[in-house]
Amino acid sequence: KALASGAHQVIIDLEDAVAEPAKSRARQAASDFFRPGGQALLRINALGTQWAQDDLVLCCEKGVLGVVLPKAETQSCVSHVSQHIHAHTGMHTPVLPLIETALGILNVRDIASAPTVVRLILGTVDLCLDLNIDDSGTDLNTHRAWLVLASRAARLQAPIDGVTLKLDDPECLKQATWAAKRQGFGGKLCIHPLQVATVNDCFLATPAQIDWAKRVIAHATSQAGAFQFEGKMVDVPVIAQAYQLLAQRPQ
Repeated sequence: KALASGAHQVIIDLEDAVAEPAKSRARQAASDFFRPGGQALLRINALGTQWAQDDLVLCCEKGVLGVVLPKAETQSCVSHVSQHIHAHTGMHTPVLPLIETALGILNVRDIASAPTVVRLILGTVDLCLDLNIDDSGTDLNTHRAWLVLASRAARLQAPIDGVTLKLDDPECLKQATWAAKRQGFGGKLCIHPLQVATVNDCFLATPAQIDWAKRVIAHATSQAGAFQFEGKMVDVPVIAQAYQLLAQRPQ
């Protein structure tokens, strides 16, 4: 279902989605998926848990497109995963750290600068648990900003926002996704195939935005320097934004 959902990436989860007695069975099921040629990201159990070492062995399968590392709190955590995989495969498999603790937030800039990190993910549920807060939609905004800033400073792709747990409230999902996009996130975790289309639609430029971008670029070709367009000043950064919006058009 996940592979057919329209999601840009699928994460096979060996951590929170799997009860402790089922860890070995889940790992074997994941191995059965990867070995015939299946491809996905793999979310392992946190380093230091009793399952982490066996999970790292599975990370060496060819079909593992990247490792989602939960409870990432230091750059050394990322290095440990990367070095293990490289020692056994010679590959530099991408790592996507899950920032979901206070220590992870405080160290996020160092984590983001690790060589194999390609993108940060905000673990909203665990972060709320660690900070003992109840996220009503805005309580984590300060912490979201840290991920956006660290990602940009490290020249990473924009970070991924955490899950929306409500499955029967599409409006809640829309509002949460739009809020994440406005704050500088580039994607959002989904926990059910029904959420994928809504999240994708929210992150795509709207028809109105595409129309605006086309008109700005067309006007810019006949102008030198900054100019006024529809009552607003347009300069180089605004024109660059217009090109970014056009790049989001579905092919």
